[in-house]
Amino acid sequence: MPIWNPTPTKSVNVPLTEEQLKDLLKRYDKNGDGRLSRKELREAFRSLGLNFSGWRAWRALRHADENGDGYISEEEMEELVKYATKKWGFTVC
Repeated sequence: MPIWNPTPTKSVNVPLTEEQLKDLLKRYDKNGDGRLSRKELREAFRSLGLNFSGWRAWRALRHADENGDGYISEEEMEELVKYATKKWGFTVC
């Protein structure tokens, strides 16, 4: 699964540490509230080259949002990373 796909014709598979993937996802916290909304997750997944990013954001949010507030907090980020690596093949080393 491509981690970053700068052009549609090339695929790059780069293993990341769990912290690197968390940091990459946190960049999409556009309003700076320390949480990721479904919209922010969708944009993050789209930038990572995932198809159906809206659906994937919804699924990830349902899985990792332990307190049910509709956001992925810092405390829930680890579960999001585990889910993404298990379901979508992100390579975490």
